[in-house]
Amino acid sequence: MNTSALITMLVSEMVIIAFTAFFFVKVLTIPPKAEPDSFSENDQEPR
Repeated sequence: MNTSALITMLVSEMVIIAFTAFFFVKVLTIPPKAEPDSFSENDQEPR
């Protein structure tokens, strides 16, 4: 394998690993959505 092929392979693998790590960390650090209180929202309105 020549030098340019080795550099291309290493750079492309590093880019893929960086994208994977970035989105993995992003998914783990997002705050949870505020879920509505289903019990109070199921109450019927008084007529």
